[in-house]
Amino acid sequence: MGIRGFERRLERLVEGTFARVFRSGLKPVELGRRLTREMDTNRSVGVNGEAVSPNHFVVELAADDAEQFSEVSESLRRELADAAREHARDEGYGFLGPVAVDFVVGPKLKTGSFRIAASLREGEGGLSPGSLVLPDGQRMVLGEAIVTVGRLAECTLMLEDRNVSRNHAEIQPFGTGFKLVDLGSTNGSRVNGERVAERQLRDGDLVEFGAMTIRFEAS
Repeated sequence: MGIRGFERRLERLVEGTFARVFRSGLKPVELGRRLTREMDTNRSVGVNGEAVSPNHFVVELAADDAEQFSEVSESLRRELADAAREHARDEGYGFLGPVAVDFVVGPKLKTGSFRIAASLREGEGGLSPGSLVLPDGQRMVLGEAIVTVGRLAECTLMLEDRNVSRNHAEIQPFGTGFKLVDLGSTNGSRVNGERVAERQLRDGDLVEFGAMTIRFEAS
């Protein structure tokens, strides 16, 4: 499912920017297919017996290809990371840390060819991966630092919503994962529609602050 979703998202791009960029004939979906194959080939078994997949990928490109799509590399990096997350969910893989994709130039590679190196990397402080996906699709990767939520400008996640308190809630490291802690806000915080004072977050949880709904992903 992950690679199919990746292909669908690329459909609206390959006739435009990506089509111009990959004049060598290298197709972005080829990178996605190879990346998911590397996940399958290099998966391991974690201490709890679950399958653990590589979460860090270095994509090595020929110099001409790297130069041609440099203007859209951030978009492609996000799409590849999302494809990895979806593939992991479909296959039941876990990650040791956040998913990351880097592009480098391979001076000996011919135009149109590429290599992908996949490895397992622990998250900051040994934490399991976690991120907040905002309504506009932006992703906030969680780490050891506490994420503060509220209307104050100094909050990590500042929300301009009168239904959100000035200091509304925090998302804190908890064990090897993360938890939501409401700070006594006026209108409360909700997880999957239920008002909570404190709740450990699990993959796919929908967290509500005022009118904003944010998805927590453990990857």
